Amino acid sequence: MNAAVDEIDRRLIIATQSGLPLVSRPYQLLGEQLGISAEDVMQRLKRMLESGAIRRIGAVPNHYAIGYTANGMSVWDVPDERIDEWGGRIGALDFVTHCYHRPRKVPAWPYNLFAMVHGGSREEVRHKVASIATLLGTDCRACDVLFSTGILKKTGLRIGG
Repeated sequence: MNAAVDEIDRRLIIATQSGLPLVSRPYQLLGEQLGISAEDVMQRLKRMLESGAIRRIGAVPNHYAIGYTANGMSVWDVPDERIDEWGGRIGALDFVTHCYHRPRKVPAWPYNLFAMVHGGSREEVRHKVASIATLLGTDCRACDVLFSTGILKKTGLRIGG
């Protein structure tokens, strides 16, 4: 995997690390700023994703601003041999924004599957979590919900310009 980037790639990373421009054609605007075409912007981003130079391109919404004031990280103890299956199924639910596997820290922390659930109230989140428990059936050996008390600044590694 070659993760080498040239000077235009570096400038593209810097231009997008705080998010894509909020315009109807963000790749076109980025291309104009960098002196390349919108198609070249997209191809460079695709290549950097494939090479591992960048990990992802995605929206990072402020859930509070869009009305989701209850945010609960549901945590699950499911059989390790079914973690990939359950992670895929739970992660595909329309009310789960991200779902991932984490190691247990037994005996204090028996949970190995995490799924972020958003709602307009804690009761709504609990209802959605109950539907996950129903889906898991007997594979749900334990669960809990950890509610957010505030929003954290969501940023990754930054490189200087």
